[in-house]
Amino acid sequence: MTRKTLTLFLLLAAFPFLSFSQTSEGIQRKALDFLNSLEPSQENEVMVPMEDSARIAWTNLPVGLAPRPGLRYGDLSEKSKIAFHQLLSELLSSQGYLKAFAIMQVDDILHELFELKFQRGEINENSIKMIRGLNWDYGNYYVLLAGNPEKDSQWGVKFEGHHLSLNLTVSGDEFSMTPLFMGSDPAVVEDTQYAGLRPLSKEEDYGFWFVNSLNESQKAMATLEDEVPGDIITSPNRPQWLEEYQGIKGSELSEAQQQILHYLIEEYIGNLNHPKAEEYLAKLHAHGMDEVYFAWIGSYEPMKPHYYVIHSPDFLIEYDNVGFLDNANHIHSIWRENGNDFGEDILKNHRMSHKH
Repeated sequence: MTRKTLTLFLLLAAFPFLSFSQTSEGIQRKALDFLNSLEPSQENEVMVPMEDSARIAWTNLPVGLAPRPGLRYGDLSEKSKIAFHQLLSELLSSQGYLKAFAIMQVDDILHELFELKFQRGEINENSIKMIRGLNWDYGNYYVLLAGNPEKDSQWGVKFEGHHLSLNLTVSGDEFSMTPLFMGSDPAVVEDTQYAGLRPLSKEEDYGFWFVNSLNESQKAMATLEDEVPGDIITSPNRPQWLEEYQGIKGSELSEAQQQILHYLIEEYIGNLNHPKAEEYLAKLHAHGMDEVYFAWIGSYEPMKPHYYVIHSPDFLIEYDNVGFLDNANHIHSIWRENGNDFGEDILKNHRMSHKH
């Protein structure tokens, strides 16, 4: 931990009034504002019981391959969109909020890129029909409310579509925001007026910065011989946690290298609104960087397939960037808190402390 970070941590611990408080009540108010902005028919469409399996199912596929339950974002009125943006602004930091909507915007760009390829004769009519059927579109993201935030002590929000899965679970005074999946295809836009746009730039840049800060013996420890996975290992249809630690351990890094790895971890945690992010960072600082593992697969250069995983007893981060013909330009990433996917821990704590 740097001296600056340590000083801030001690100040917040000694003078908690210096920090802003992100509470479940504040989130509840924003959720109710959004709910009250909807038409009655939309309320029925957006709400499911807390026990509904749709709450804990997730996928990053486009809606043309995996239809979503809930209310389509593109069908919201301007009033409801404003209220929903207010809710997301309560849950996410400015960087997380802007990433989420850049990811949605990239769906429109991806659609435009393939239409240009079709016009240039680079893909045939059958291919463009299949691609159009994937329904890439800024509006094709879905909001789902599990439980009733007005009446229930346990409730949640899911916002999901192609390359985005945001999952809030509230239980009394506690809430969780895991898993949080973000992806981008393309990772860097190479055509149209949006050329150069990179929604997940630092997830990639800091990964390369860190792995290339390692000396040759450290790189050998960190790098696995496996082929680059075609997706994150904890993808929706696979086990949702990794039991085995692999790669190089934080205790085997220099202080400067630990700091770069800390920057990379902060990039993921920092997508959450600051009070929640500080909660996770405090846990990381309490346990220290020594027990954090980092593993890498693939190229040490951009635009070639590569993957990394950051793994500790408390959290898991996965990132991959793969593509066609060794042109890696398609990012998947996920942040997970151990044992608390879809609020598992906080819901369990509630059940144990309340008689039913």
